Amino acid sequence: MTAPLAKPAEQHAVGRIGWLRAAVLGANDGIVSTASLIVGVAAAAGAKQEVLVAGVAGLVAGALSMAAGEYVSVSSQADTEAADLARERTEHAAMPEFELEELTDIYRKRGLDDALAKQVAVALTAHDALGAHARDELGLVEMHRARPLQAAMASAATFSVGAALPLAAALILPLKSIPVGASAASLVFLMLLGAVGAKAGGAPVARGTIRVTFWGAIAMAATYLIGTLFGTSVA
Repeated sequence: MTAPLAKPAEQHAVGRIGWLRAAVLGANDGIVSTASLIVGVAAAAGAKQEVLVAGVAGLVAGALSMAAGEYVSVSSQADTEAADLARERTEHAAMPEFELEELTDIYRKRGLDDALAKQVAVALTAHDALGAHARDELGLVEMHRARPLQAAMASAATFSVGAALPLAAALILPLKSIPVGASAASLVFLMLLGAVGAKAGGAPVARGTIRVTFWGAIAMAATYLIGTLFGTSVA
């Protein structure tokens, strides 16, 4: 008799959602905000050095801001999760019968008959009562749990990489070519980011690419217009 084939471990895109969201957000913000800043300043500046200083300042400030923002935001989520788990732990210690019935009712509503729902609830409670309530009552799944430090580091690193791309274009191009050249380069970078992010997340590549590129183009056009108007009024 042939032994059954072992099923390979499945790799689901949803398992990447924690770091992927922070990474894509950081890189996208790095490209768009820094490119927009560079384009706007270049449209009004009289020297290339002003553009580069603005770009470097935008990179440093943006990376630190992204890291701090992600850390605070995700820490708040982690605090909420911890508070909910602490309450569940207290309730289970004080009212185990009620918690068991609550879990049974959850499985009953998912389609199990009364006897099977009770059997599953009893078995999971005996195995890991808090884990069962965290997963099935609160919706807290390990792969989606808040990780503040991971989110902060991913956002800061990817923002820096994203911001470095339009900054490199500005460094290479002459001052008068920066608005068009940096914008064009940044749009290419955004297209690549959208495609990579969509591919990693298992989403349609075309939709992800168009979405990221469109809003990046709007941001750069707006800052270029502001820089042009400001430069004209100063002149």
